[in-house]
Amino acid sequence: MLKSIIIDDELKSRESLKKLLLTYCPEATEVNATCQNITEGMEAIYRFRPDIVFLDVQMQGETGFDLLTKFKRVDFEVIFTTAHAEYALQAIKFSAIDYLLKPVDIEDLRNAIAKVERKQNANIAFRMQHLLQNLKVSNKESYKLALPTAEGLTFISVSQITYCKASGNYTEIFMTGGTKYLVCRQLKEYDDLLFEHDFFRIHHSYLINLNHVKNYVKGDGGYVVMTDDATIDVSRRKKESFLDRIGYRS
Repeated sequence: MLKSIIIDDELKSRESLKKLLLTYCPEATEVNATCQNITEGMEAIYRFRPDIVFLDVQMQGETGFDLLTKFKRVDFEVIFTTAHAEYALQAIKFSAIDYLLKPVDIEDLRNAIAKVERKQNANIAFRMQHLLQNLKVSNKESYKLALPTAEGLTFISVSQITYCKASGNYTEIFMTGGTKYLVCRQLKEYDDLLFEHDFFRIHHSYLINLNHVKNYVKGDGGYVVMTDDATIDVSRRKKESFLDRIGYRS
């Protein structure tokens, strides 16, 4: 059974999450402490050595990230909780760390705990280190993206992705320089994650980095030529929105 701690400055949120865990996840995790600030949270972590810390992103006068910076090495899994689609969620997602939006959905909670059970202690310190690095960068274009590969996690610069290709339940990610990664995530996840980073899904099977488009050739849907000379069809359904996105006017 996983040991857990809840850190949140709102009493209602602490009690609600504790009740959900005890009611719907009693065989998976026990709640060892509920804390209202970072000081209490740190004391509870040192005392109970939890497997999971449910950590509120924004608390009065401090953030959950402030707690993480106080540890030389984070050896517990973190599931962030937040009531808002905050700026930090992009950095969290890019670092392969889970989060829950308040009010917490039961199925989302179960799924988050199941992920911890599957990857318990897998690259925790590594992922937390990259999260804190992502939060320090001046703009989100400099984020490092965590890729779950067969060997573990690989962190890459988003700007070096040329395009992504769907491959069943996997995604092939093509990089500048010819490197390619096979990632155990569906293309839709990267479409959602990278849309704000100048990526566009021009076809059911392809998500491209607009900064690596060398040419667009007109046609029924047309096609693009990427900087690595790959040619990729633009679906007829996506043509108009693609041309709008790149500011093309015939």
